[in-house]
Parts: sequence; structure tokens; C-alpha cells
Amino acid sequence: MRPGDDATTPRLPATLGGPGFRTRTRSHRADVEEGRIWRSCGYASETAPLLEVVMGWPPDTLVSRRPADEDLLLERPDLRRMRAQALLIEGYFRAHGVSVHWVCDAEAPPNIVFMRDLFFMTPEGAIIARPAAHQRAGEARIVAARLAELGAPILATVHGRGCFEGADALWLDDRTVLIGLGRTNEEGAAQVEHVLSTIGATAIRVAVPPRIQHLLGAVTLVEPGCAILHARAEGTEIETVLRAHGIYVAILEEDDELTLSRAMNLVVLDGGKFVMPAGAPRAADRYRRTGWSPDALEIGEYLKCGGGLGCLVGIFRRRTPAAED
Repeated sequence: MRPGDDATTPRLPATLGGPGFRTRTRSHRADVEEGRIWRSCGYASETAPLLEVVMGWPPDTLVSRRPADEDLLLERPDLRRMRAQALLIEGYFRAHGVSVHWVCDAEAPPNIVFMRDLFFMTPEGAIIARPAAHQRAGEARIVAARLAELGAPILATVHGRGCFEGADALWLDDRTVLIGLGRTNEEGAAQVEHVLSTIGATAIRVAVPPRIQHLLGAVTLVEPGCAILHARAEGTEIETVLRAHGIYVAILEEDDELTLSRAMNLVVLDGGKFVMPAGAPRAADRYRRTGWSPDALEIGEYLKCGGGLGCLVGIFRRRTPAAED
């Protein structure tokens, strides 16, 4: 008994800070990695083994009498064929041990199929995007609800006058994120940088070259220390940053395979192994000669909408060193 206390002194309840109150000692990241309070999610490497992805089920709104351009599409897809291709992609991932989570909303804006743009994962949870195009307003809310349903922490939603699209952010290493400026503006990039700073990561801003939609269209990391660079990004600050980080750069020349078939718009399954759109045999052959292992899937209806495989797939979780312990 402490001095001044006696048997009649009431015990302070835990809710008021009494003896029963237990202070949290674990970090939020440890909670995420454990997967009990939050779902295990996130990543800090573009080339670590892929475990879970999020994709947008092609919505009914893709069928419309409006000109395709009004919905940011190159042309209207055949919805039945597009959904068949969606199932083909899902089957491929599942066959390679990757879980697929669908965002299903028949009335969602058409571009919700380009899930990579709508969030960016960190080892501690998701940053929800704010797409630059008016036509895409509302997609982020739908995706945020789905991520929350899956149990992922939402660290921030880009707001104010900020614009940020997830395909404009790439992990260079586990403490450095490359952010492309174009559709993502300075205010949006600053908000993302602030979130990254709270988890011990820094960001480097670079300009996305003209006529390339996102940073992901200019550079793709395919294995540790190796990247594919769009020819239009050769000699830019993107290449300078990559080489400064000791990353080998393979330049992919601009041709119909790059621009029409989206030959470098791919999804890495594990370092050096990836899946790319069909219809780019020359690029696939070059990848093999470089020592990589590409597979190809037919996604022609998605290409009509203006994006490739990398655009379709929101990366939910890759394996981390902590997850292997």
C-alpha cells in the first residue's frame, strides 16, 4: 500500500487510467504484419513475390452511346469479351498463387478497371488516390470502401487541390519512392510524401514525359536492380535517378508493340518473372534474351480502353522480409 492510501481508497477504473489500463507497445506496422488487427497488406518493393491484387470488374457503364472519348476510352470495348479476359487474368494469377480481390460496382465509372491508378500501398496501409480527370471522380470512394472491407488500413486520402494517381508512384527501394508529376500534381505529391515520411520513407519527384500517361508507362522495375525504360524517357531525370540508384536500365524502343500492345505495361510476379499483354513478340523475345521470364495474356478489349496489364492490377500485397520470418 502506498503512503496515504488506505483500504477505503477507491480503485481507479482502467478507463480513467487505473491499473487495468494497458498501454500499446507494438507499432502499427507490426500490427499490419501480424494480420490480426488489420489484414496483412502492403509492400516496399516492385519486384518482391506477388501475393494479392485488387482488380475492377468491368462495369455496365462501359456500354454507352456516348463517344468513347468522353469516357477517356480509345474505343468502346465488347463488354462480354472484356469480362472473359478479366476471368482469364484472374485464372492466371490464381494459378500462380496470387489472390484476386474484385471491386464490383455495375454503376462505377468505366475507368475503374484501371485499378493501379486508384491507390498506392505502403507497408503500413493504403494511400487513396484522387484522379486528375473529372470523369474518374467517385472511383476512389468505391475503392476505399473495398480496401476497408478487406481490412487494409487507410493511411490517407489525397484531398484539397491535390491530384495523385497510384501508377505515378514506384518503390525504388524499401525507403525510396519515385513519384511522377503529370496527372499527379505538386500538391498531391506533397501529400503522399508527407505520409511516406511518417513511415520512414522518402520520395523523389520526376516529370513524366509528354504523351505518357503515368510514371508506370515510362519505367517498370522487373527485378532487383533492373528496369525497363520507355525510349521517350531516355535522357530524362527518370533515367538519371535510376542510374544514381545503381539500377540497370534496358531501353525499349518506341514501336507499335510499345505504343499499341503496351509491351512494358506488365505485372511482376517475382523478380524477373512477369506477365505482359499478348501481341508483342519482339519485346517478349528481348526480355527472354535479357534473362527474364515473360508470360503473355490476351487483353485486347482493355487495350481499347487505353491501358495495359500493369494499369489493371492494383498491388495489394507483396512478400516482405518480415513476412518470411
